[in-house]
Amino acid sequence: MTVRVQTADFDLTAEVAGLRADNPKVGAIACFVGTVRDLNEGERVEAMELEHYPGMTEKALEAIAAESRRRWPGSDVLIVHRVGKLYPLDQIVLVATTAAHRGDAFASCEFVMDYLKTQAPFWKKEKTDAGERWVDARSTDDAALARWGIEPGNSGAGASPSNADRAEYDE
Repeated sequence: MTVRVQTADFDLTAEVAGLRADNPKVGAIACFVGTVRDLNEGERVEAMELEHYPGMTEKALEAIAAESRRRWPGSDVLIVHRVGKLYPLDQIVLVATTAAHRGDAFASCEFVMDYLKTQAPFWKKEKTDAGERWVDARSTDDAALARWGIEPGNSGAGASPSNADRAEYDE
């Protein structure tokens, strides 16, 4: 299991090669790469700024990956999430999962993304022609998470990071 939060872009080919290296049990790899769109809610997106709280964010991503591995024993998970200012076409997130068979790899990857979309402590602000706005999780994101038996929370759902959010993960 590997989790990274970084400002630098990532190389999909290198990341996947590293995830499966020297593991002959891997029969399937499923990947999801999220990118910045140029249009959201009818507004042209000039840029997106992703914020996080160091330490808190990594712990949350590690918990997501651990839950995936618990649900799909023998699988592995890679999460690379970028922060900082990004522009349309920039890569934001990579989720890659391995398993012995494709069904488990697909399910694990989808689970991680559904969980990450609503529960991971990232805060996204878009710059549009109309100004800046925080991006909230959509009801469809909550519904996707609920099908895994997890109640949606609000720890990463758009609002700016609160002290309570941060204190929960501080050591």
